[in-house]
Amino acid sequence: MANIETLNTTAAASDAVAPKLGEGPRGARPRPALSGRNIMLYGTLIVAALYYLLPLYVMVVTSLKGMPEIRLGNIFSPPMEVTFEPWVKAWAEACTGLNCDGLSRGFWNSVRITVPSVIISIAIASVNGYALANWRFKGSELFFSILIIGAFIPYQVMIYPIVIILREIGIYGTLTGLVIVHSIFGMPILTLLFRNYFVSLPEELFKAARVDGAGFWQIFLKIMLPMSLPIFVVAMILQVTGIWNDFLFGVVFTRPDTYPMTVQLNNIVNSVQGVKEYNVNMAATILTGLVPLIVYFVSGRLFVRGIAAGAVKG
Repeated sequence: MANIETLNTTAAASDAVAPKLGEGPRGARPRPALSGRNIMLYGTLIVAALYYLLPLYVMVVTSLKGMPEIRLGNIFSPPMEVTFEPWVKAWAEACTGLNCDGLSRGFWNSVRITVPSVIISIAIASVNGYALANWRFKGSELFFSILIIGAFIPYQVMIYPIVIILREIGIYGTLTGLVIVHSIFGMPILTLLFRNYFVSLPEELFKAARVDGAGFWQIFLKIMLPMSLPIFVVAMILQVTGIWNDFLFGVVFTRPDTYPMTVQLNNIVNSVQGVKEYNVNMAATILTGLVPLIVYFVSGRLFVRGIAAGAVKG
């Protein structure tokens, strides 16, 4: 008897779950692969990809050709004979004025500028964002407004006053002065990103830590930092890209022996001595852009996560 009741119950449940006779299929209607929407979407993406990949392709194939082959005029053809001599010359032998050490000196100058600038600006901006998000103090909104205004002031407006300040304190033309400039100019936008990210975290975690007696630095180091890897990656990519690719500050605040890589590249490409070597120029351009590209490709997924979490809430 019990078995019969069990079968009846199971049949009734199956009837309730199964769609009634005459009902259509449930769910969204499948879209055809060649719909107008897909053609427009993927067509736009393909055009955008070609727009950026074609110049990169031309740079790569030109950098692997010798000058006699380049003079034939077909910039899109692959190299008939691959040579890495232009890369070697761009790195260690290309001349800029009296110096013929290529991009190598500028590379190490850029490393000495970028690494401390990124560390200092991110460290200060992360603490600023954390304080503005969780520790509201008197005048915090005014301080935040000043930082936001600072993020949108054109750099060109500030160049001359900063030159005077660095000259007066005796660090104009040094790598230290340029590190300070990059750190200061990077803090406003980074503070905004960190503040928005910390606001998006559950406030209950902060309150629970406060109830347990944790202080400012304990909460920041033991709770906020372990949860903030994506936004730190975003800040690192933004700063590395901005500082490494900077030309204006590098040419204004340094001297020839401390020029960063971008200034060295400009001097090599625009050199008027001898024959114009397009393969060397292309190789030098690729070498200069490799560091930001590598950083982005290694941590691109975290960059997308962090920018989505840190730029939505205000």
